[in-house]
Amino acid sequence: MGGFVPEIFSGFHLSPDQWLLAVLSGMMIGMAKTGITGFGMLMVPIMAGIFGGRPSTGIVLPMLCVADVFAVSYYHRHAAWKHVLRLMPPTVAGILIGLGVGAAVPDILFKAIIGVGVAVSVALMAWRDLRGDSISVPDVWWFSVLAGLAGGFFTMIGNAAGPVMALYFLAMRLPKNTFIGTTAWFFMIVNLLKVPLHLFVWGTITTATLAFDTVMIPAICAGALLGVRVVRIVPEKPYRVFIMATIVIAAVKMFF
Repeated sequence: MGGFVPEIFSGFHLSPDQWLLAVLSGMMIGMAKTGITGFGMLMVPIMAGIFGGRPSTGIVLPMLCVADVFAVSYYHRHAAWKHVLRLMPPTVAGILIGLGVGAAVPDILFKAIIGVGVAVSVALMAWRDLRGDSISVPDVWWFSVLAGLAGGFFTMIGNAAGPVMALYFLAMRLPKNTFIGTTAWFFMIVNLLKVPLHLFVWGTITTATLAFDTVMIPAICAGALLGVRVVRIVPEKPYRVFIMATIVIAAVKMFF
């Protein structure tokens, strides 16, 4: 391992500040999977700013898969599988649409699409916070189709489907643990489905990116453990306002 880390550093040509942001992003991913939900969106524009739009999605995806293990291990007994199965066909369709769009556009436009997706996600987070339990959606087939298509598209373009799917599962009136467990299983399945697409179609997962992801595993683990503790002691409203404001700033920077 002595020569492994220096090789990774030189291969990505990152400055110390960028490495620090990457490590913090790894921690955010871990924290997002164990309760600090807003952090999952914050790392999307940060990683895109460091690595570029499309390349960042392939780097982040294995990190998300590692973090999914933590989420599923905590809540594996709580899942409403009928909702997961109902969403899968339109979600896969959305992933394939995102796959085609992502392959066709230049990286500057790819980053702009990520920025739009992040902005929409923040708006949904804010709306959900304002409406709370008063959210009411139609329990009809086309709502699941629209949610799956949107979630599939944004998870392929930027790994940014969290708020879309959280809003859907919240609208299904799932109990707290079932809501968390269903979301955890859904994203683990979806993220694993995306891996071969990044490997064989976009080519954004390589031995070099996997080596980078390996270096990030301690940060993801630390973030997951920290998230469990922080969610118990930090008041939810102030941190969510701070996170959403920070996400908006980071998303706006992606357009310039």
